[in-house]
Amino acid sequence: MTITQPDLSVFETLESEVRSYCRGWPTVFDRAHGSRMYDEDGHEYLDFFAGAGSLNYGHNNPVLKRALIDYLERDGVTHGLDMSTTAKRSFLQTFQDLVLRPRDLPYKVMFPGPTGTNAVESALKLARKVKGREAIVSFTNAFHGMSLGSLAVTGNAFKRAGAGIPLVHGTPMPFDNYFEGKVPDFLWFERLLEDQGSGLNKPAAVIVETVQGEGGINVARPEWLRALAELCERQDMLLIVDDIQMGCGRTGAFFSFEEAGITPDIVTVSKSISGYGLPMSLCLFKPELDIWEPGEHNGTFRGNNPAFVTATAALEAYWADGSAMEKQTRARGEQVEQAFAAITEENGADVKEYRGRGLVWGLEFHDKGRANRIAKRAFELGLLIETSGPESEVVKLLPALTVTADELDEGLSILARAVRETN
Repeated sequence: MTITQPDLSVFETLESEVRSYCRGWPTVFDRAHGSRMYDEDGHEYLDFFAGAGSLNYGHNNPVLKRALIDYLERDGVTHGLDMSTTAKRSFLQTFQDLVLRPRDLPYKVMFPGPTGTNAVESALKLARKVKGREAIVSFTNAFHGMSLGSLAVTGNAFKRAGAGIPLVHGTPMPFDNYFEGKVPDFLWFERLLEDQGSGLNKPAAVIVETVQGEGGINVARPEWLRALAELCERQDMLLIVDDIQMGCGRTGAFFSFEEAGITPDIVTVSKSISGYGLPMSLCLFKPELDIWEPGEHNGTFRGNNPAFVTATAALEAYWADGSAMEKQTRARGEQVEQAFAAITEENGADVKEYRGRGLVWGLEFHDKGRANRIAKRAFELGLLIETSGPESEVVKLLPALTVTADELDEGLSILARAVRETN
């Protein structure tokens, strides 16, 4: 692909140095449809990034777009705080009928604000309010958001350093396989809980991702998650599952914890819940935990009605049939797994490991700098992928769930070429 030098001057002179993704993809994107993006010069890119998981149904999904346009054209309410609206009622009823009831999940639904970190902050606040304790346990390599409470339970040293103040009341524990099978699960955690001299304040809750996306595509085993849920119950701690990136079908089932057969006390959902990339998040919790006073947690943009509209359309289009989407995602995941196995075989000792679930996969190299070089070469070849892990050592694939088998083959072929052409 021949890429002309885009005019990036206004971004480079006016926009803050904090910008990041645009540095890895130095072009100016203009439009997008399905799994493809186009820059202002007409160059085409296959998107295996999907808005960091916010576009599970692709860019400008026509079913969702039609619902949104119809709503706007009839002057439907756009901004409603937490007022009752027809759009909110439709979403709540659809979410209950298509997601909660079929899974026998008892949750109340809270709209805490537009982003994932808003959902996490509300979950932490509620857990502390319910239990009357301050401490929260998180896990090594976790990522839960960039606001202060969420950063306190995030593992990445670079992101934590950006807070500028001490991050308190969070205690990290080893994630599944952190010691590569050499230490029994939860040995350290349970010992600290039971030892009156350990110095660990009794936690209000434990927060966990079933698959650590930003942390390097670290996949927790179902039996590890079940043991964690049992530990939380024994020790009177709430279990919070952060399903912001791995929910809404990313791992196959609508919620990523379904495979483990657990029912968390609190679940955070965002990113693809709107279906269209519109800001929206949910905090779900068991009814007995709903001890909020009216207005005790609020936010100006917690009632994003256009997001309710597209979220409802997404549920009706992709989740009314309880298993079709899940089966397709698992089949596409097997396609990725086979391609990663072939890349690993071709590159021998260079590849450390590949891992994933559903349509989130990571390819880790012994050379920690190689993932970034591969992502750069993939961009030059017309494929958008990012990296993850504490040192950006993992190539991360996060395509739309609606990606076709042919598009997936195309992107995986580009990735294999990018691997071959870097060292």
